[in-house]
Amino acid sequence: MRRGGWLNGGACSKKALRRFRRAALPSPGWSTLMTDLFGRIGGWLYQQPYLLLSVTFLTWAINIVVGRYIAGHVPQMALSFYRWSFAFLILLPFAWHHLKSDWPTIRKHLPLMTVFAVTGTTGYTVPAYWGLQYTQAINALLIQTTAPLVVALMAFLLFGDRLTLRQTLGIFVSLLGVVVILCRGDIFVLRDISFNKGDIWFFGSLLVIAFYSALLKKRPAMHPLSFLLFTLGWGTLFVIPLYVWEVLDGQRVTLDTTTVLTFVYIAIFPSIIAYICYNRGVQLIGPNRAAAFYPSIVAFGALFAIGFLGERPEIFHAVGCGLILCGVIVATRAPKAA
Repeated sequence: MRRGGWLNGGACSKKALRRFRRAALPSPGWSTLMTDLFGRIGGWLYQQPYLLLSVTFLTWAINIVVGRYIAGHVPQMALSFYRWSFAFLILLPFAWHHLKSDWPTIRKHLPLMTVFAVTGTTGYTVPAYWGLQYTQAINALLIQTTAPLVVALMAFLLFGDRLTLRQTLGIFVSLLGVVVILCRGDIFVLRDISFNKGDIWFFGSLLVIAFYSALLKKRPAMHPLSFLLFTLGWGTLFVIPLYVWEVLDGQRVTLDTTTVLTFVYIAIFPSIIAYICYNRGVQLIGPNRAAAFYPSIVAFGALFAIGFLGERPEIFHAVGCGLILCGVIVATRAPKAA
């Protein structure tokens, strides 16, 4: 009878079925626990400016290598257009709800948001990719590492912010580490460096991103995904005329595995992940202290070359990376409370 009752769905069978389900499937409590855990981890990460900025400059270091490698394979305007448009499409499903909620704020600050969109996307990448077509890798990295000084200049011109003595010292130490790595321990290598029009374009892109970095101080209050989605989409519109001109000029994208992998990387990592981390890092510690991380691009590039490109570790790698790390620590330390 009890067996028949179990088979026929009696009280005993319901109890057994509940036990079976609990054993076979995760309980709602487990799902809630995991959601809470990931939420806590994400919330903790979002309060760690140094970790966020390290992620930013790691992805940007690889992006410089990728941009230099792909130069001549993909036209510059096409690279900029597909980078931002693909990033926009990838982020859209995750940020659309926030964008709708923040739309009144965006409309209210549309001129300012337009400046963010142009300087943070097209206005930065167009001259950068143009420059990478002509400049040498060592020139691009040297120019890039002057960013702390350029951002400091922009912050001073816009808001009167000044570098502290500690920040200045840290930047100087970091730049010294950059020179050690790029010269491979031989300072006389600098005598053989020559500059061309690509360097001018690349430095122009640095001025644009420095202006964007300093201006983040005035970013309207909204969800970070709303801000990023709008700047990606609105900024992409400004590169379309240049892309159309490039196509009419006969320059085409070569669609192959290299192109596809390049588009995937530049759309996800240096465009979405890096900008979320960078914008938050600047918000937490300010543009001057955040810009002190720029020399770490060279350190990450050196580690990338050793780990993935088979370059042999040398003493100058350790010395240069050590100086850059010390400089970043000194420049980004919060001032002691009075």
